[in-house]
Amino acid sequence: MPLFADVILFKPVRSWLAFGLLCCLGACSSTPPGRAGGDGAGAELLLERLSWGITPSGAVAVRKMGTAAYLEQQLHPGTPVLPAVIQSQLTAMTINQKSLEQLMTDLELQRQAADAAGASDNARQYYQQELNRLAKEAAGRAVLRALYSPAQLQEQLSWFWLNHFSVFQGKHNLRAMVGDYEEQAIRPHVFGRFRDLLGATAAHPAMLRYLDNEQNAVNRPNENYAREIMELHTMGVDGGYTQRDVQELARILTGFGINLKADAKPRAGKWQSQYIHRGLFEFNPNRHDYGDKQFLGKTIKGRGPAELDEALDMLAQHPATARFVSKKLAMYFVGDHPSAALTERMAQTFLQSDGNITSTLRTLFGSPEFTRSLGHQFKDPQHYIFSVMRLAYDNQPILNTTPVLNWLSRLGQPRFGKLTPDGYPLTAQAWDSPGQMTTRFEIAKTIASGSPGLFKSDAGIEKAAFPKLANALYFEYLQSTLSPNTLRSLDQAGSPQEWNTLFLAAPEMMMK
Repeated sequence: MPLFADVILFKPVRSWLAFGLLCCLGACSSTPPGRAGGDGAGAELLLERLSWGITPSGAVAVRKMGTAAYLEQQLHPGTPVLPAVIQSQLTAMTINQKSLEQLMTDLELQRQAADAAGASDNARQYYQQELNRLAKEAAGRAVLRALYSPAQLQEQLSWFWLNHFSVFQGKHNLRAMVGDYEEQAIRPHVFGRFRDLLGATAAHPAMLRYLDNEQNAVNRPNENYAREIMELHTMGVDGGYTQRDVQELARILTGFGINLKADAKPRAGKWQSQYIHRGLFEFNPNRHDYGDKQFLGKTIKGRGPAELDEALDMLAQHPATARFVSKKLAMYFVGDHPSAALTERMAQTFLQSDGNITSTLRTLFGSPEFTRSLGHQFKDPQHYIFSVMRLAYDNQPILNTTPVLNWLSRLGQPRFGKLTPDGYPLTAQAWDSPGQMTTRFEIAKTIASGSPGLFKSDAGIEKAAFPKLANALYFEYLQSTLSPNTLRSLDQAGSPQEWNTLFLAAPEMMMK
């Protein structure tokens, strides 16, 4: 009973609330009743899987256009138009008004002032607060897009690839870089060639700093980034490469780093023409190992930046990369243990299309395994939070993302918050603990009350926004997905707040 003592607050229904939460805990690793997928899966199930969560307006739109047209729209979203109130919030953000170079120049001046002899504690505090503010803007921008962008698959893929090429904002001054990393290195490539995505992350200062490649130089090698490229970004830990391949890739990566000084151009002798300084990215020939390398059984001639292009081409075209990336995509969109047959079909498409992500996704979404999985996949924290938010508020624009960011932190999945480079796990087992479910129940209760702080203006005035969940979507679709136990619990609710809480915390709401 102590597990539920702090969350079962409605005394008249204490026993069945506890029972409902127990059902939820038991449903985390299995399919709850009522979520019928299979070959007859409809528009609603597809919408729940390809978006961050079904909404009343979204369900109407998908039913009208049909599932085939919806899938095509999501695979080719164009430039999504967000609600004006949301777009104005994004436009006002510093990260959308200044380039990364401008941000870092300003911050470097602040850092120097904070580090100066006799600098006040206020100067140091201001520098840290500014880093925190920029990181919060980046996370808040992602939340607003996830909740309101019509390009829902694009938003999911932006998260998937950001998690695949994960960086941790807590290192050094990465808090100022993560917004640009997602915006410039990840988002433009989520439907394109994997090779382009791989190259964009390899040239971004956030990745180079996070995995210490700015310290990687001839005669002073640092293998961190080279190892993670092979183990986490491309071939996978069982991809068949050797420690020698890691060492040789580290040699190839020497000289690739960061330079925050716009006018600092080193003298590089005969290699001067190879010096690159683009934004904050720098290739410094003086730090590069120009010797020949033996990588994946092939000789790569020492000749400068072109070596990395050749190595990344080899990695992106390798069958082990095709299998590793395909399996991760299948885990994310189908379930914890995708069949070997599905992974192999996707891998073959990946190889035949030169790593085209959209083509690989078509193979995935057109598979019987994907159709059968609809309605039976457990939601990770981010998917749960976004789905209940979208269901509760649909197109009603929130004014404050701080509560959402706090909920994600409480559930262990803050954006840019994974300390290690492996990213957050994709399996249900990582997120279905009793503690996780208890916290989800508490968050559901907060949203159900109608005053979670989401509509608090800059002046501190909050507009109450009570979710109207017993709406047309509920009676036309969602009610039919609920088990008899859940329906009985809802029937016994003593108030609209209790009904909302039980509905948002129901076992079925944990699935997609």
